[in-house]
Amino acid sequence: MKMEEVDQPNNRECCRSLPAIEDALYVIGGKWKLKITLVLLEGNKRFNELQRTLKDISPRVLSHELKELELNGFVKRNVYATATPVIVEYEATEYSRTLTKVLDALAEWGTMHKQKIKEAPLPA
Repeated sequence: MKMEEVDQPNNRECCRSLPAIEDALYVIGGKWKLKITLVLLEGNKRFNELQRTLKDISPRVLSHELKELELNGFVKRNVYATATPVIVEYEATEYSRTLTKVLDALAEWGTMHKQKIKEAPLPA
């Protein structure tokens, strides 16, 4: 599909959408939030499992991101105190599943963009 074929929103529609887009990016933006959410959508994980899966994330950053995701309703922290030691597990909430269409659209766009960059001639 060529850029000319895509319906272009008018200026008023863009201005109305901007605050909502800014809010969404504030909540899910950054290097780790979507990655953490994707991992948890595959199944519940303990802190160390998350850190191993995400490789380059520090424990401090992972802890901070999990707290923010929990605060915004994307992650639920489950504490199982009946076991020794206490087990803490993180899970994706039903609300986090509302991101599925967004994630699918981003993946599709990312694939298209990567292909476009590969095909683009190098600058002289």
